[in-house]
Formats: sequence, C-alpha cells, structure tokens
Amino acid sequence: MNVPITTAEKLPGVGQPTFLNTHVVYREDSQAIYGFATAAERDFFRLLIEKVSGVGPKVAMALMSHLSLPSLQGAIAGSDAELLSKCPGVGRKTAERIILDLKDKMGAVSAIVPAGSVAAGSPVGAAPSALADAVAALVALGYRPPDADKAIRKAQAALGASATTEALIKKALT
Repeated sequence: MNVPITTAEKLPGVGQPTFLNTHVVYREDSQAIYGFATAAERDFFRLLIEKVSGVGPKVAMALMSHLSLPSLQGAIAGSDAELLSKCPGVGRKTAERIILDLKDKMGAVSAIVPAGSVAAGSPVGAAPSALADAVAALVALGYRPPDADKAIRKAQAALGASATTEALIKKALT
C-alpha cells in the first residue's frame, strides 16, 4: 500500500487499529492501492490523476507527500506554480498544467473540505491561500517544502484557525 507522508505521520502506533480511505489502480501489468487519512485527501488524489493530463499516481503521491491538502488547495487557487514545482517530479510546466486544469474545480474541492473542518489531521479554518502563502514564505527562506508545510500546520494548530499568514510564519520560525 502506498500512502503519502502526510498520512503516514498520522498513523497510530504498531498494533493500533487504523482506517484508511483507499483508491485502487489496476493496470495491465500491476495493481496498486493508495491509502489516505481522509476521504477529502483521497478525492483530491482522484481529481489529480483523472483531470490533469500527465499527472499519474506517482506524481500525485509526490505532491500530497510534500504539501498538505490545504496547502495544495491554496497553491492551486493562488496560481502558485513555484511552490508546486518544488515537489519531486513536478516541473514548471506540470505545475502550470495542474493550476490550469484544477483552478476552476477548487470550488468543488472546498465543498469536499469545508472551512473550519479538520482535514489531514490539521485545522484548516484559515483560507487555504493563507496557508500556501505561509508555506511559500518558508520555502523562499530555504525550508524544504515538506518541512515548511509541517511547520506551518504545527503553527496553525498552536495559534488557531483565525491566525494570519504573518502570525503563522512568525510562530513557525520560533
């Protein structure tokens, strides 16, 4: 089973029961199972592989392993191709294609993950673009995208859903 790093971080200890939302891909020569912490993550994965030309399960998993769902949504909604292209296997053209193909579908995704809900084990009450802006700022300061995303999610958990981009960055840096 393949799971993004953002899901693996939330798995309970060995011997503890767990529930994953799965997606199965059958090919002529292989079959693979992909697991996600929430149905919203699984649905976003499906959106990536079904609606974006040139994005398969491997690239979708790389994106979802390096950025949380709210950060991905914010990057797409905010047309932040630079942040998306920092993920392995995603070049500038692929990032722009993801934005082009999914930007108009972000309304459907926000219906999947309503504001103020818990997705991927972290609060997402702040606008996804605020989260993406904070992650992008840390990446610009030299953080790796997964480390920046994790630091911002931790900062938001400490500050609450109404935290501003500036507050998130300040908290993540302390």
